[in-house]
Amino acid sequence: MADAEPIRGGPAAAARDPRLFEAFYRAHVDAVTRFVARRVDDPHTAADLTAEIFLAVLDSAPTYRAALGSERAWLYGIARNVMASERRRVAREAERDQRFRGRRLLDADDIVRLEDKLDAESPGRRVLAALARLPEGERAVMELVAVDQLSVTEAAATLGIRQVTARVRLHRARKALRAEADVRAPDADFQAPGADCRAPDGHFGAPGGRGSRSPDRDAPVVRASAAPARQRTPNAALLYVKRGEA
Repeated sequence: MADAEPIRGGPAAAARDPRLFEAFYRAHVDAVTRFVARRVDDPHTAADLTAEIFLAVLDSAPTYRAALGSERAWLYGIARNVMASERRRVAREAERDQRFRGRRLLDADDIVRLEDKLDAESPGRRVLAALARLPEGERAVMELVAVDQLSVTEAAATLGIRQVTARVRLHRARKALRAEADVRAPDADFQAPGADCRAPDGHFGAPGGRGSRSPDRDAPVVRASAAPARQRTPNAALLYVKRGEA
């Protein structure tokens, strides 16, 4: 998946100028929505979390450093933090009034569009389920490389760790998944994600994705679906209204 063309001034400029933020939002909203759709299976939740991620972008924009990684890798780091906070909130709170209010803001077309993305990303959710038994550090690197199709360098930037640390964790994760695949070999439905996705330059990626070689016939494939022909993008200025910067 190719990165979107960076806007002039980057996220910091976008956070100060609603017009630039609109361009930034449109450039990255599809990638962020797909990131979320690989981790949740409800369109209302996906919409809520995507909005929260871009609100967090407004607050975190000054932290972006182009030398440390792409805008997409930086966004994925913010998205991971937002989703972790949401999981903690859901665990603490029984009432979800705000989420119910958010559901009333979605019209039928919005729900259909998000359901299409949720369906398209269901293979990614199955891969994430297979990764759930890994230690957190190893799972995080494997998620970003095998599911979200970042390079090891970008994954390291997203997680704020050294590249060598990311490579070690990825190696351990792949080794553990291979071992589990061997144990569960009689189960035809189990496939170790990222088991054979080393590119000639040493990067890893989802088979058929960026930085990968052609997959073996029996290797698991995580495909990035094409965007729907008709797609409505919510007005990014609403995020400024919610933040009080209209």
